[in-house]
Parts: sequence; structure tokens; C-alpha cells
Amino acid sequence: MLSIAIDMDETIADPIKKAREWYFRDFGKTFTTEELHGKTLSDIIPPENKGKIKEYLNTPGFFRDLEIFPNAQEVLKELNKKYKVYIVSAAMEFPTSLKDKFDWLQDNFPFLNWRQYCLCGDKSIVQADIMIDDLERNFSNFKGKPYLYHGHHNVHVTGYERIMNWEDAAAKLL
Repeated sequence: MLSIAIDMDETIADPIKKAREWYFRDFGKTFTTEELHGKTLSDIIPPENKGKIKEYLNTPGFFRDLEIFPNAQEVLKELNKKYKVYIVSAAMEFPTSLKDKFDWLQDNFPFLNWRQYCLCGDKSIVQADIMIDDLERNFSNFKGKPYLYHGHHNVHVTGYERIMNWEDAAAKLL
């Protein structure tokens, strides 16, 4: 059975939506899809508020109730029947996220077990047959087949087969 490593943030979970909501709560500013095109949220934050996004991401509970990308649950459930599925997240960047991410996975993907979670610091240690991730940097040492999960921040990245959404992932992998 082939193995597949699937990123968590901005692939199956949406931390950007929540960060945008918190930023609006704190500063009354909404960032449009056009403003985010080809950029990260941190790229478009005014210099005087640059640390705010990192502060949000380091807040206990921030990752606990993130919205799930459409159809991610259904597709991952089917992928789990065909592949050895592993959820891989560079969670050590935000250490308070570890418990949140574990609990979020337990609640939202009950068909996966804790042995299928890889909450790590550096994804270069991950070796699987396939990896789905939104950040090309996570493919630099990867020896398997990479799929770039489409996001506002990676629209200009080339050189990888792209997965546009979970329906597209199902069409390519199931």
C-alpha cells in the first residue's frame, strides 16, 4: 500500500480565515482575495502590526476550531482506504498548537488514529510515496511524488503538479 503525507494548515484546515477574522476584530481591516493574491497574510499586514499574525498563531486554542476545507473529510476518508495516510504538520513552529491540532484531528477525522499524525518541526524527515502540501519548501528533500495544494500564497509557484481542491485530489488520487 502506498503512503501519502498530507499537510494540515492551508491544506485541510484554514488558519488564514481565522487570522483574518481576528485581525478584523482587532483592527477593523478586512483583506480581500485580490490583496492576498500571490502573497501571505504577513506580506500585506502594515509594518506596525507585523507581529500580530504570529501572536495569533501562538495563542493557545487558535488551532483548535479551524474551519475544514470543503470535502477534505470525505476525500481523506476514501484516501485512507487506498493509502497509508499520514497528516504531517510543522507544529513545532507554534508549540501551543500541538494539543489543539491533535484534538482537532481527533474531532474532525475520527477514521484516522494517532499513529497517523506526524506533528514535527521539519518536514524534510518525512518520506512517503506522495505528499500534498501548500508550501514548495517542504518538497526540497522529498523523494516521492509532490502535489502542490493550491493557495493564494502559491499562485505563482511553478514546477509542481497542482491540486486545486479536495475534489481535484479525489480525481487524481482515487
